[in-house]
Amino acid sequence: MKLFSSRADRRRGIAAAVGVAVLAVGLYVVVSRYAGFITDARALRTWLDQFGVFAPIVFIGIQALQVIVAPIPGQVVALVAGYLFGPVAGTVYSLTGVLIGSAVAFSLSKRYGRSFVEKVIHEDVIERFDGFVDTVGIPGLFAFVIIPGLPDDAICFLSGLTKWSLPTFIAVIAVGRLPAYVLTVYAGGELASGRFISAMALVAVVVVASAVGYYKQEAVRDLVERVEPRLPF
Repeated sequence: MKLFSSRADRRRGIAAAVGVAVLAVGLYVVVSRYAGFITDARALRTWLDQFGVFAPIVFIGIQALQVIVAPIPGQVVALVAGYLFGPVAGTVYSLTGVLIGSAVAFSLSKRYGRSFVEKVIHEDVIERFDGFVDTVGIPGLFAFVIIPGLPDDAICFLSGLTKWSLPTFIAVIAVGRLPAYVLTVYAGGELASGRFISAMALVAVVVVASAVGYYKQEAVRDLVERVEPRLPF
């Protein structure tokens, strides 16, 4: 795969990487200073209320940024979405933000190539999953992203290095990420309604699934790579 067709493309890739790094540092400073209210659903609701009708747009922006820069786990933001906006609107806003962030990550990688990806993703993740999305195909990617706890944000960047189109990639991400986000957002809605037992039960399901996905990343990867070629589609 040819990464850059000219020196100008290389320079633009380096410039983009520097820009993302500056953005990441700036966002890290903001998150570090205001982490108390970002991770506190009630405080975040109070903060968002000041934006009035624009609160959903602000929230969607936060959810999109967590995909690109990833200072906050996406499931935490989804839980807050359910608490703030209810299960239906919260799911719509949260998934919209995730899809926007995923599309940006994919498009940046598609445009600036491997050297850009190597600057924004930890080398350990690249070593373990480099070439994964290019070999497993669409069904394999779907099986991978549907399990919470896996490095799906990093996969968004790595997917940009394949020949896939953006619409195909977004369709897989939308369907694959929906189940975990629906559960998490609904749990946030239950918390807002005072139904703590059902909320904690839903959160426990997502947490356990995420823990299994996180600690069994290589096993899931290997299983998907073995099963995908045998699929009839």
